[in-house]
Amino acid sequence: MTPGSDTGLEGAAGTDEPVGELPTVAPRLRDLRRRAGLTLEAAAARARLSPAHLSRLETGRRQPSLPLLLGLARTYGTTVSELLGETPAVADPIVRAGGPGAREADGWTYWQAGGSGRGMQALRVHVPHGRSQGELVRVHPGEEWLYVLKGRLRLHLGDAEHLLEPGDSAHFDSLTPHRIGAATAGGADLLFVHTLLQSSLAGLCLGGATTSQHHHL
Repeated sequence: MTPGSDTGLEGAAGTDEPVGELPTVAPRLRDLRRRAGLTLEAAAARARLSPAHLSRLETGRRQPSLPLLLGLARTYGTTVSELLGETPAVADPIVRAGGPGAREADGWTYWQAGGSGRGMQALRVHVPHGRSQGELVRVHPGEEWLYVLKGRLRLHLGDAEHLLEPGDSAHFDSLTPHRIGAATAGGADLLFVHTLLQSSLAGLCLGGATTSQHHHL
């Protein structure tokens, strides 16, 4: 479909007759487009709509179908719920000691230490001594922060090697090639926070020895 067409994703919204009352959608669509710094023509091209059709959506003269809402949400980097003005449930800010249980991958043990669906992922990690994960070099978008709780940790950042003791911490851009390993026979325990929002805990830490698993720490 070309940007100039009024078919396809527009679906049930192909007429000017209202398809239900969605009073908050029109101004929200306009605000999100302006916040993204997009002209009407540029946003329409990304959403595979005609500028005229997007204009009618933004002025409330036409109501969007669900497939069209999904496409616009992707265009503006948001969710359908936000487009509809829905208020998400408030997440519990407290993670109790008896909360989510330990999970293990290749000998490393992880405990969730923060809420899910956040801009930061917080974990408590036990790194065993002499396991193969310490040899994996990782490069990915985001930032990482770690704090050594117990044992000694060997951190490689680019060409530099650092030995961290309990109480030491590190904060670095994770586009810097990095790997860690325990420097004591009993392993090392640490707190770990990263900003890789698009990866879930399972995608970062769990499962078989896949490429996605290698994108943590």
